[in-house]
Amino acid sequence: MKYILLLLCFGLTTVKGVSQIDNQNTSVRFESIENTEGETETLIDFPDIEAPSLTKPKKQGTDAPELGEEEPDIKFAEGDGLMDYKTDEQPKYFQKKDKPVLAAYLSDQNLGNVSTNGEFVNVMCRDHEYVDGDRIRIYVNGDVVRSDLSLVSSFIGLKLPLEQGINTVEFEALNQGTSGPNTAELHVYDDKGQLISAKEWNLGTGYKASFVIIKE
Repeated sequence: MKYILLLLCFGLTTVKGVSQIDNQNTSVRFESIENTEGETETLIDFPDIEAPSLTKPKKQGTDAPELGEEEPDIKFAEGDGLMDYKTDEQPKYFQKKDKPVLAAYLSDQNLGNVSTNGEFVNVMCRDHEYVDGDRIRIYVNGDVVRSDLSLVSSFIGLKLPLEQGINTVEFEALNQGTSGPNTAELHVYDDKGQLISAKEWNLGTGYKASFVIIKE
């Protein structure tokens, strides 16, 4: 009898427990999600960006050619309108008009003499007045060493080996240029490069200026 009561009690407890489990709400609820398929999301509207161009638009008021246009045909052989400087002429602000042709210029001139013990001298001359095409002939001891030398604004001349004793250098005026007379500045340097004489001449056509160098 005791065992029968225990079994009944156990059975009732089991049935109650199962009933409680069945009565519990174990379902999971999910929020319904609306179907947005086919609908377009709203995006941020950015402004359109123009693709860069390989050509730049021509600015107003400029003559620069655009990329791809042909450059103007530049002719380098033609003059550019700039002043043409010549190395054999003095700038105008250094130029002086030649002196009037006086009677004193229509004769031979003696430019003096110097002494040196060097082996040679450098005889240099130039047109120090208005560069107008003066030309000379140079003699050394009676022999022609330069038959026709045009005088310009820079010094030109010759290296003169010296003989023992007297060496005579003569400058003959072949013309008087365009403004006359034949004008020149003479510099003489020894074999050490020292200036030993500085003279000038003014000659009529056909006349000579002479200079003596004595080798001691």
